Amino acid sequence: MDALHPRLLVTHFAECFTFYAAVLPDLIGANLIKGTPEGPYANWDVDNQAALILFDRTAMAKVAGTTTLPTQSTPTQDTVMFVCRVKDVDTAHTLCLQNGATPVTAPTNRPDWSPNLRTAHLRDPAGTLIELQSY
Repeated sequence: MDALHPRLLVTHFAECFTFYAAVLPDLIGANLIKGTPEGPYANWDVDNQAALILFDRTAMAKVAGTTTLPTQSTPTQDTVMFVCRVKDVDTAHTLCLQNGATPVTAPTNRPDWSPNLRTAHLRDPAGTLIELQSY
């Protein structure tokens, strides 16, 4: 049973699908279980547990009855971040950049956050903030 997992509601489904399909196997060992670039749904599992689900934002708006609301607002601070614990932050950062991620912060040691913690931050094709971390 999948107790908790992130479900990203994305506006650029095909681009996000292609990005995550390319990076999740190497980043966290996730396997695609269901979905295609056409959407509207895709999920990746690690050890038979959901690790990430993508869902088309317009399809979810129809379900939630929010199709008349704006899809974007004035730029704001992030309210969600997809965190991936990886073996090597630098290698994972390069992999993500090669597959269409936008850099936010370069790989950096963060001893003020935790001893031996190293992180990098990127954005997926839909703009979702991603943290790569190792410790």
